Amino acid sequence: MAVKCGSSPMHATSSGLLQGDNPLHYSLPLVIVQICLVLVLTRVLAYILRPLRQPRVVAEIIGGILLGPSALGRNKNYLNAIFPPNSLPVLDTLANLGLLFFLFLVGTELDPRSLRRTGKKALCIALAGITLPFVLGIGTSFALRSTIAQGVNQAPFLVFMGVALSITAFPVLARILAELKLLTTDVGRMAMSAAAVNDVAAWILLALAISLSGSGSPIVSLWVLLSGTGFILLCILIAPRIFNWMARQCPEGEPVNELYVCATLAIVLAAGFVTDAIGIHALFGAFVVGVLVPKEGPFAGALVEKVEDLVSGLFLPLYFVSSGLKTNVATIQGAQSWGLLVLVITTSCFGKIVGTVCVSLMCKLSVQESLALGFLMNTKGLVELIVLNIGKDKGVLNDQIFAIMVLMALFTTFMTTPLVIATYKPAKMAVTEYKHRTMMRKDSSKQLRILTCFHGTRNIPTLINLIEATRGTEKKEGLRVYAMHLLELTERPSAILMVHKARKNGLPLWNKEKTGESNQVIVAFETFGQLSKVSIRPTTAISPMSSMHEDIIASAERKRVSMIIVPFHKHQRLDGHFETTRADLRNVNRRVLEHAPCSVGIIIDRGLGGASHVSASEVNYTVLVLFFGGHDDREALAYGMRIAEHPGITLNVVRFIIDPAVIGASVHVDIAQNSGPVPESSQEDDIFLSDLKQKSSGDSCIVFQESIVKDVRETIEVIRGFKKCNLFIVGRMSEGQLVSAFDSRSHDCPELGPLGNLLISGEISTSASVLVVQQYRSELPQESLRSLRVGDSSRVESSRIGHSARVGHSTKGNDGDEEVTEI
Repeated sequence: MAVKCGSSPMHATSSGLLQGDNPLHYSLPLVIVQICLVLVLTRVLAYILRPLRQPRVVAEIIGGILLGPSALGRNKNYLNAIFPPNSLPVLDTLANLGLLFFLFLVGTELDPRSLRRTGKKALCIALAGITLPFVLGIGTSFALRSTIAQGVNQAPFLVFMGVALSITAFPVLARILAELKLLTTDVGRMAMSAAAVNDVAAWILLALAISLSGSGSPIVSLWVLLSGTGFILLCILIAPRIFNWMARQCPEGEPVNELYVCATLAIVLAAGFVTDAIGIHALFGAFVVGVLVPKEGPFAGALVEKVEDLVSGLFLPLYFVSSGLKTNVATIQGAQSWGLLVLVITTSCFGKIVGTVCVSLMCKLSVQESLALGFLMNTKGLVELIVLNIGKDKGVLNDQIFAIMVLMALFTTFMTTPLVIATYKPAKMAVTEYKHRTMMRKDSSKQLRILTCFHGTRNIPTLINLIEATRGTEKKEGLRVYAMHLLELTERPSAILMVHKARKNGLPLWNKEKTGESNQVIVAFETFGQLSKVSIRPTTAISPMSSMHEDIIASAERKRVSMIIVPFHKHQRLDGHFETTRADLRNVNRRVLEHAPCSVGIIIDRGLGGASHVSASEVNYTVLVLFFGGHDDREALAYGMRIAEHPGITLNVVRFIIDPAVIGASVHVDIAQNSGPVPESSQEDDIFLSDLKQKSSGDSCIVFQESIVKDVRETIEVIRGFKKCNLFIVGRMSEGQLVSAFDSRSHDCPELGPLGNLLISGEISTSASVLVVQQYRSELPQESLRSLRVGDSSRVESSRIGHSARVGHSTKGNDGDEEVTEI
């Protein structure tokens, strides 16, 4: 017989609808419905708030409030069906279990050794951001106790209010900074350092508040506090030894033993049990264990990877619903209550913002930076809700005060992003116009600057060997390369851990000594820079895929580079065919082509030089430039001439010319059908080639030849004759009547142009890498722009190739707020 909603406990599973049971009267199916409802609502709200660049925690808080008695819960039938009173213990247990492991993850983000390196400015800002709001919170508590909080225990209420107003949510702040691309700016680093100190201080104060909120005598509270301190000291003495031993058993590059992961999670649960038994809260034990986990090696990464998706994606939103079910905005009634809400919000904002701004100005920060820091330090979030829920459970906060404080946390977090955007706009590059935006230049002795981008270690060998080939002769100013590691910022909490890859002194995240893929990349480039005479500047960009192109473009503008080189979004399999690495990398490349302030190259990696760096003395490459005519082809040839300066490289330049005997009606008909204007750059091509031939006369390493062909088939046959070269360099949109004949062919990747697509197709069997070059120009034709924006439609791509006689590039400005830091 079904167990109806009432005071009796629920059974776990039902017998099914066919046997007359209502699944919502049983705990397991009811929890499933609750979780699904929470996930759908919070994700929809997050999507709606995305244009406002709000962190996901805002959507989760709003979702919790909407599901509670403030909105949907006003319908008692809904509330009793979906969130009946006897289901709440199960919901709260799951929510707190998820929160326990989430705070373990938060602890892994903090490196206590890095806190010692926190600068004096950040420390002063943190102390000011705690002290003034704490004092004002105590003052506000007197106003609340005299009105709507009469009869509460004074001491714990004062401390809880002080803590609630002085908190800065470290994980939420990191997410906001990342979204605004301020994570590695001076303001971002200062805010993160100060927030880390604030976070630690808030936990200490919260422990004090909990110990004071017990129903026992002051002696009991003292014993609780001393026992908690003893537990932390014991953990500091024992836990690091256990974790370090586990970490040593997990060598780099090998999977972490499941036994160690399970043992660590069991330690987290045991620590939570001990702190709960002491009388503080189970969350403290989990947080302390997370802080003590070693940050070096693969061990911590494996822990985070195995825990975070289930915890943050599934269980953590339940905590916001649990809070929302306790939040009833309807309890805020009358002018007095709403006035107290305004008072709490004003006091919270005033304390944080004014305290932070004043100290920042004393530390000689600008007014803009000081205001931005003040707004950022006013960020609340999950930690705030934890404080409020503990206060509610301990009987320190009543329903009305709880609702007021939750709305305060929501308001202060929501306003952070728009206020920072409005007040702090990092200085854009003063001079957006610079001369050398292309490889073609009159004075080749000037320093050449190139921005190379990569997503992982797979791209490194070919990039380094390409840089080696590009360094040319020992010119007066040489070559400078900015090697940018592109890291995706996801919704996963551990994405913030990637900040250590852009580490700076005083940033209270993972230790500088951390080893791993990022450091391997840095070491590879730095070693190459020392062995060769090339200036290498490793940099890091941390962005969502949707805006990663902005980081690339902003960095290119700041560094005044002549060319951006990005990896192709596909990699070659063992059988020679190409496989998509990530589809969204293709969109990044297309947007870079559309908006770049300089020339762009897409490198199709087939292992140029093998799987390791080839030293200068051992370089023995043959490079082929296919020249059909036009701006992109001239830029490709200019790059080839630069490469030809290397003593170990032979450059073959093949110019394709249509046989005059076949220039007739058929060719002109094809062009007319394609609606493409006949290019008028043949004379410019002749002048450019003539000049290069004159400059390279007597150089046996540069071979120019002209190939007269009748059609596409003969063109392909000529190219096949050079398939044993090491590198093809082609223009993205070659010009001329012969290229127009490629229009009838199917192309999968319009960003590569007709020749690039030909060289990755099965028609040309080669192991040579390919560099597809687009020259910077002031304006792209509309058809070319359209081809970069549309999806993989063969009909659109075919149309695009027909209109590819003109190649250009827009100089659409960027916001200048780049998240790139030199390492």
